[in-house]
Amino acid sequence: MSDNTPQLPAPQPLENNPTGPAGHRTHPEQSLALAMAAAKVCFDNFATDVMVLDMTQKTALFDYFVIATGTSRRHLHALSEEIDHMLQKQLNDKRISREGYDESRWIVLDYGNVVIHLFDDETRQYYGLEVLHSDAPKLDVAHLAPRTNSGQANPSRDDS
Repeated sequence: MSDNTPQLPAPQPLENNPTGPAGHRTHPEQSLALAMAAAKVCFDNFATDVMVLDMTQKTALFDYFVIATGTSRRHLHALSEEIDHMLQKQLNDKRISREGYDESRWIVLDYGNVVIHLFDDETRQYYGLEVLHSDAPKLDVAHLAPRTNSGQANPSRDDS
């Protein structure tokens, strides 16, 4: 039996592949600014376990995940609305979609190159996005956390 399967070219490393993630980015500085602004809003509004994952080498669909935990349905709504206010009204970006707002266990705000995941604690532990994407670089966001009177990052907030 003959093999008529077409031969495909060998895959190129992402950083050298113009159709892969690294070659697809049009405004990487803007994406990073949006992700950091969303993380700052999370810190300012008492979210916990705030992190930003660099997804640029994992997918061509978006650049960053912002992940944070809220304490209640009302808290998750407030985080979602404050992030929207910052990114849409102050940074002039446009949200593409929002999912999970009514259920309020996992709210996803899709800004195209930045996707923000707001979880309640139980749902975040169950889905474990940061574990699923543990190979994605975690950006340092400690400088975004509010400072205590002593000038130290607030220890009640986890920025890992």
